[in-house]
Amino acid sequence: MAQILVVDDDKDIGNLLEEALTKNGYHILRAFSGTDVLAVLQQHTPDLILLDLMLPGLSGEQLLPLIREIPVIVVSAKIDLDNKVSVLLSGAADYITKPFEMKELLARVAVQLRKARGSEHSAALSYDAIVLGTDMYSASVSGSELRLTRTEYAILKMLMQNPEQVVTKSAILEQIAADTPDCTELSLKQHISNLRKKLRQLSGKDYIEAVWGIGFRLIAKPEKS
Repeated sequence: MAQILVVDDDKDIGNLLEEALTKNGYHILRAFSGTDVLAVLQQHTPDLILLDLMLPGLSGEQLLPLIREIPVIVVSAKIDLDNKVSVLLSGAADYITKPFEMKELLARVAVQLRKARGSEHSAALSYDAIVLGTDMYSASVSGSELRLTRTEYAILKMLMQNPEQVVTKSAILEQIAADTPDCTELSLKQHISNLRKKLRQLSGKDYIEAVWGIGFRLIAKPEKS
């Protein structure tokens, strides 16, 4: 089930979108301000974002450069052509103006999710039963969806890019800092623990090994715990 983040400070419009998208089989997350969006993205990796531009706190225009590898459809009352062009060049995948026809919006959502799935299949990392989409924040274990936070995804991606090699703590923190500023040396151990638990729940195996005083690595031949 695709997960969609609906971002709009107008609760009535947000409720309308949530109702229609839920009826079409999507799982919905909600945010009402730019700050809310950043908080949600620290805990979830939605497949698509529907983003209003006029938000309290950070505006939609300010948020766009901060959203990486997740398709964004802007849903806005701003109809100025130059504004649309600017937003699309800033990274939005699509733009639809308010008021909108729900059928059209649902069609645009389906198109973007289909594009994302195609991109995901064309670029992926694999290790044993783990498959990690590198164009989207997606992961699976033995075909079952693995839901990760942005930090967990970034850590797993780095480990999979260096299979069976020890990756130092400092290297992990340095490489993922741009995408996951919440991850510090103190919190890294907890993020690793949460990631190991999620992998174990789906596979029954321990995939990540701590190398005392140095860092972490993917285990060469993970065994069932």
